[in-house]
Amino acid sequence: MASSKTLTLIFLLLFLPISLSSPVSISVSPQTLTKSNRTITIRWSGVDSPSDLDWLGIYSPPSSSDQDFIGYLFLNASSTWATGSGSISLPLVNLRSDYSFRIFRWTRSEVNPKHHDHDQNPLPGTKHLLAESGAVGFDNPGGPEQIHLAFTNREDEMRVLWITGDGSENWVRYGVEEGRLEAAEKAAVGRYERGDMCDFPANTSVGWRDPGWIQDGVMRGLEKGKKYYYQVGSDKGGWSDIHSFISRDNDANETIAFLFGDMGTAVPYSTFYRTQDESRSTVKWILRDLENFGDKPVFVSHIGDISYARGFSWIWDEFFNQIEPIASRVPYHVCIGNHEYNWPLQPWKPLWAAYGTDGGGECGIPYSLKFKMPGKSFLPTGTGAPDTRNLYYSFDAGVVHFLYLSTETNFLKGSDQYNFIKADLEKVNRDKTPFVVVQGHRPMYTTSNEVRDTPLREKMLEHLEPLLVANNVTLALWGHVHRYERFCPMKNFKCEDVSSNVTYGASPVHLVIGMAGQDWQPIWEPRSDHQDVPIFPQPERSMYRGGEFGYTRLVATREKLTLTYIGNHDGEMHDMLEILSGKAPYTTDDFVAEDGDEVGAKAGGEGSGKFKFSHYLKEAGILLLGAFVGYFFGFITHCRRRDAPRNTWIPVKSEET
Repeated sequence: MASSKTLTLIFLLLFLPISLSSPVSISVSPQTLTKSNRTITIRWSGVDSPSDLDWLGIYSPPSSSDQDFIGYLFLNASSTWATGSGSISLPLVNLRSDYSFRIFRWTRSEVNPKHHDHDQNPLPGTKHLLAESGAVGFDNPGGPEQIHLAFTNREDEMRVLWITGDGSENWVRYGVEEGRLEAAEKAAVGRYERGDMCDFPANTSVGWRDPGWIQDGVMRGLEKGKKYYYQVGSDKGGWSDIHSFISRDNDANETIAFLFGDMGTAVPYSTFYRTQDESRSTVKWILRDLENFGDKPVFVSHIGDISYARGFSWIWDEFFNQIEPIASRVPYHVCIGNHEYNWPLQPWKPLWAAYGTDGGGECGIPYSLKFKMPGKSFLPTGTGAPDTRNLYYSFDAGVVHFLYLSTETNFLKGSDQYNFIKADLEKVNRDKTPFVVVQGHRPMYTTSNEVRDTPLREKMLEHLEPLLVANNVTLALWGHVHRYERFCPMKNFKCEDVSSNVTYGASPVHLVIGMAGQDWQPIWEPRSDHQDVPIFPQPERSMYRGGEFGYTRLVATREKLTLTYIGNHDGEMHDMLEILSGKAPYTTDDFVAEDGDEVGAKAGGEGSGKFKFSHYLKEAGILLLGAFVGYFFGFITHCRRRDAPRNTWIPVKSEET
């Protein structure tokens, strides 16, 4: 008996401290989220001997295995983490399934440098689970979400796409009065499956999440340039809020667009890839500009590298939630980039092209189904999955003809895409649309050190540039390089004229506009003897270049197209390009600066200046204008910086860093 009591006492002494220690507790609130109240707070306590490697995993659905988190945060993000207790708040998006949260202990001896994220940071280990929360969800997880507009092939239509939790019947109802949405159209519905993905991580448990059902409704019979109200959904699954847009009016004497590439999205946690925090600022300033434009037709052009999901399905959900305030009120147009498409077995992959695995195994499927652009271009995947779509197309918007092309699929002479581009440019009515803007992802010209794409750029120069030059394309806009750069009117690396403010019959002005969010930036072309230092001064053809995040804003009338580079840190103009069409008379007022100084046409870039007419030049100008009845013919490029010094003329611009 004594021996038994002794053993019991020894057992209690050994294990009582453990049994008395408090387990880690975790709680979340609120338990139910809504679209307007989607911020959740996670609280914990009882973490013994807290470590800066203790972390919180975010899971959806809750049945996901420990290693299949969608994101994570270290507990030291809370100011009280060292006490063993703390809280973290973060906004969540509706993934059409519940969330749960888990706390793990991760020790330095378990850090595996080979298991890392995109930035080479080791991903946290899941060996020691300390606590797991209950499930948290949205009040209507299957309701309409991620609303975005797009043009169709008809001027009197507007397409709207959205996501639902199931494939049940959905509608778009609309009208010119907010309280009377009397017209209605049934939506087509589709989806893609995990088996449609072509490679890792998109087709594995770590990357795949159910994408929901894609609803596609078309509002028809719209009057030109009118404000319409609409909402999407169904009585069964619920209706969205009421949104509005301005219908197309191709007879209007004004075109407004926001153009950029490589924006991506921002998420409130760390995940397998770095996301694009600067995209928040791009969205913020565009929303500001939309308010300023009021009830005018506007659209967005995002030229490749859209969400940077790269095979992690929920990043697409984050992206569409981020752009919905813009895309639910103006059409959001896209073209395909390497991070939507590139994969090892893509159908067209010549040896000279730098096509890798940048698509993360998506093989263009989410891009092809989540968006629906005008036109009918497609390319079979060769895997039995849905075709790759939205490759090349065009439309008129007011006084500008816009052409989108694919740098990721065959554009060589004789290809379907080449034939489309050639035929499209040759049939443009320049009386109706005096300006033509061509857009694609990988640039034809750049002074960055993107040497991998050199063979592809050579092919673009050989096959596509002659079409742009022969058809007097006004602007050629490109992404891929996460910088802003504006070139002179140019063909085959040769400027038409940088010594004068007036050029006749000039070639296209190329611009790289991939600065909307992705923060990996290549250096500029380096010096031969110092590879870490860029060539300076920059090549003459590069009129302005900079590393400021931002976007471009296009405003065109029949007489003039203005493209402005807006910087994200201040929301102000950093460069401006003006191109006159020669389609209407001009007066000396067209050359008067805001402060009343009459200005010659070219400036832009750090240290560049405006050209101020002298008294005699003014008189000569008046005589010339009288002799030519106020007309200037040809292609006139007018670039200026708001804060540039006057009385100077600097044809080669310096770099903004």
